[in-house]
Amino acid sequence: MGRVQEPVWALGTMSGTSLDGVDAALVLTDGHRIHEFGATAYRPYTEAERAVLRAALGRWPGEAGVAEAAEVVETAHAELLSRFDGADLVGFHGQTLAHDPRGRGTHQAGNGAVLAAVLDLPVVWDFRTSDVTLGGQGAPLAPFYHFACARFIGATEPLAFLNLGGVGNLTWVDPALPGPEVAGALLAFDTGPANAPVNDLMQARLGLAQDEGGALAATGVVDEAVIEAFLAHPYFYKMPPKSLDRNDFSGLLEAVASLPDADAAATLTAAAAAAVARGAEHFPRLPSQILVAGGGRHNATLMAMLTDRLACPVLPVEAAGLDGDMLEAQAFAFLAVRVQRGMATSCPTTTGVAAAVGGGRISRPGS
Repeated sequence: MGRVQEPVWALGTMSGTSLDGVDAALVLTDGHRIHEFGATAYRPYTEAERAVLRAALGRWPGEAGVAEAAEVVETAHAELLSRFDGADLVGFHGQTLAHDPRGRGTHQAGNGAVLAAVLDLPVVWDFRTSDVTLGGQGAPLAPFYHFACARFIGATEPLAFLNLGGVGNLTWVDPALPGPEVAGALLAFDTGPANAPVNDLMQARLGLAQDEGGALAATGVVDEAVIEAFLAHPYFYKMPPKSLDRNDFSGLLEAVASLPDADAAATLTAAAAAAVARGAEHFPRLPSQILVAGGGRHNATLMAMLTDRLACPVLPVEAAGLDGDMLEAQAFAFLAVRVQRGMATSCPTTTGVAAAVGGGRISRPGS
């Protein structure tokens, strides 16, 4: 047997496709188990910063606006992470600008070497490229952490984690199996658009960042013809694992262009719920519950639609004692330790990669 390694404090970050801001969280972990949760913090993007990031979406290294977006990402992360004490290393995800795993690859803006120099800590970053290079989708990457979370909360029956960020993703977990790489332990995939279309609608029409609590959608009527056409998209006929770019469903906003604000918001919210329900059809077994993380869990209208469409309890992860705002930041703390210790971060049933693989590169201060 290999030498048991002591847990370390890892500081993870996440800047998601919703473009709201940067989350950061400390986790004490050995890369197998969650031993303890530490401090968390959030740094919102300003409107000006959000505009720079939005202008760079869909672009690749060297293209217009990318350098400016990377500077925003690095500056925001440096400001936030410098508030923390006690971290042994950092897991830095960066900001996804483009994701085309079967084409140009995947692009997360932000250089971990810059943060390593600023923070004087080793920084693990570029988590997705190795997986894509070896034939995987490069996403989602949180499932190995979801397995650890299932163990941490004492789950014994299969359950699912649903993250509702700009894009939605599901992880089905069987915590009774010995590890995340074991066949049958995990199934993970992106479900479809989640908050991104509604956020874009609110920004374009009303100058607001989001439909707070789903209040506007709650007053609207869902256009079922739009939902039917949405579910006919080829993505929903692909078998998982599978992943999306934020802009893969850009036609959805065009489909609601003629609808009043409330009806458009209701229809886009229903599309997010319908995508999750369609994804749930791929589960090997009905989960005992679906635990929801990400900003979408604060949208009461979306949560009600999910409850209506799914055949098991749908609950915010707080119901299980977890932090739904920080789950993804915690995931990259956990994954950073796995990368540092030469452990896998993805496997065939999470990203479609040919075999279990560890991703990420490590930048150290002064290197």
